[in-house]
Amino acid sequence: MPEVPEVEALREFLDEHLVGKEIVRVLPLTVNALKTYDPPLTALEGATVTAVARHGKYLDIVAGDAAPGGLHLAVHLARAGWLRWKDSFPAEPPRPGKGPLALRTVLAGGDGFDLTEAGTTKRLAVHLVRDPADVPGIARLGPDPLADAFDRAALAALLAGEGRRIKGALRDQRLIAGIGNAYSDEILHAARMSPFKPVKNLSEDEITTLYEAMRATLGEAVERSRGVAAGRLKAEKKSGLRVHGRTGEPCPVCGDTIREVSFSDSSLQYCPTCQTGGRPLADRRMSRLLK
Repeated sequence: MPEVPEVEALREFLDEHLVGKEIVRVLPLTVNALKTYDPPLTALEGATVTAVARHGKYLDIVAGDAAPGGLHLAVHLARAGWLRWKDSFPAEPPRPGKGPLALRTVLAGGDGFDLTEAGTTKRLAVHLVRDPADVPGIARLGPDPLADAFDRAALAALLAGEGRRIKGALRDQRLIAGIGNAYSDEILHAARMSPFKPVKNLSEDEITTLYEAMRATLGEAVERSRGVAAGRLKAEKKSGLRVHGRTGEPCPVCGDTIREVSFSDSSLQYCPTCQTGGRPLADRRMSRLLK
């Protein structure tokens, strides 16, 4: 799933390629992708893109002059969605169907982008609204971890009274916007912290360590992704990950074998030596498979 660094890189890419250009048409190609109907997508036809913003994992393409701040095409790529830039399109429009193509946006110059989603579980979401706060997922977002105002005190205030384990807290978009499964693994590895550590047990020094690991991990990932073409961002993300998705590989810090804990629809990766005092975490699902 695209997280803060990849979505920020897409925002920068689209800011360069979209702003100032006129939208000719927007074609929805799957029933499930479009979540709003008023205003209709045809309201974007003839409108000029004025800005591209980001709200957590949401892209926000702003166009036209509708009050108070234009029309907002808000896109959440979900787990298997992606944005693919096209310099040109076939003359014949695509047919709606069950393929990966979810939405096509064509500009006056003949270029534009496709939104695609792999797999059979379709969660990619597109909203056309007059105010991004009208999108429920955006309205519920916590603060952005890359914002200038997000300092160590802000993180400490968010964690105060939190009863969950740190991995679950980091992934909660209502607490902090934009961190998902991959970068929560990376942040916790950088902080040398168990994903199962209860937030309430964090010391003041550990909160400082967590904050510094969060800012450094996300900041470095944004810098790696900056300037990378949209089509190569997924590969860039994977190449920069130290533990996530690397079960069985050696930890790049200590050389221990990276372990995994599996859940019903996801998994986390960690290094026992760096994060759990050398003790492997219980993984009941894998234990059952090995019996």
